[in-house]
Amino acid sequence: MTVALTIGIVGLPNVGKSTLFNALTRNNVLAANYPFATIEPNVGVVSLPDPRLESLAKVFGSARLMPATVSFVDIAGIVKGASEGEGLGNQFLANIREAEAIAQVIRVFDDPDVVHVDGKVDPRSDMETINTELILADLQTIEKALPRIEKAVKLKQREAAELAAIQKAQAVLERGDTIFSSVASDKLEMEYLRELSLLTAKPFIYVFNVDDAVLGSAERQQELRDLVAPADSIFLDAKLEADLVELDPEEAREMLEMNGQDESGLDQLARVGFHTLGLQTYLTAGPKETRAWTIRQGDTAPQAAGVIHSDFQRGFIKAEVVSFDDLIAAGSMAEAKSRGKVRIEGKDYVMADGDVVEFRFNV
Repeated sequence: MTVALTIGIVGLPNVGKSTLFNALTRNNVLAANYPFATIEPNVGVVSLPDPRLESLAKVFGSARLMPATVSFVDIAGIVKGASEGEGLGNQFLANIREAEAIAQVIRVFDDPDVVHVDGKVDPRSDMETINTELILADLQTIEKALPRIEKAVKLKQREAAELAAIQKAQAVLERGDTIFSSVASDKLEMEYLRELSLLTAKPFIYVFNVDDAVLGSAERQQELRDLVAPADSIFLDAKLEADLVELDPEEAREMLEMNGQDESGLDQLARVGFHTLGLQTYLTAGPKETRAWTIRQGDTAPQAAGVIHSDFQRGFIKAEVVSFDDLIAAGSMAEAKSRGKVRIEGKDYVMADGDVVEFRFNV
């Protein structure tokens, strides 16, 4: 089964969300042969930057690079009352129900020419507004589903434990907490909640859209990190990101260095998304292509093979595995084998990030 990373982007109006999304969907790093694709007007698919691909392609003489991809779903700005239909209401909240994570874009920059919807720049208040609307939307989803599930339990078509789990989740939301932050403390049984695609059951990533004053202040950044901990957070200037993607790689590197950064915010966002969701990549290579495949941390070799094709998982025999670092140090598969760096692994092997793999399987 293909493992995809889809991140929904939410935020209040005028926080730089559209600027960020436009930069994301023009970001074609390492993707000359994998162009940006639009699935719907508000969905952008971009490549995950991975310098290992170019190195591996040189070893195998690959004709093309196929990076792992990240999908970003952009929705209209959330306003107070969104869950009740204000703005575009539930119409746009529904667009991110299938996302694996939600990136909240929070405005921290000062710009008198860009009016804040609430009249002042207040990250804490903005996050409370967004969380409240997502919580209210989830409560509506549960309230709509409960009569159907209660009836099914009475008819013995569903387990009573499922109804109890949903009622427990409802109590969490009613006290103003998100599902994701309460899983451990409230012992929520997530398998019973998956069908509802609750927004607050997804992990949040906080994207602070900042100006030079914040980018240059480690103290201010730490304050903002503490505000959202233990969730992952990144700091970027959406205007700068939009400029960077218009430049060639060397010019972009120089601009980043001038701004005291060694990685663009867009690269950070993709990388942090992988971390938040516990994802990693393994690599395959040959004359036709060098490719990165997305899997979950802890996946076994057969599960990883299934990401390529379900037949690979069903007919899995073994995997020929070498770590990326060992292969590059050796310079070729033949030399890596002569050094004893290539291993034959079976069904119980747990994949590591950066494994270079060839699967053997029965059709």
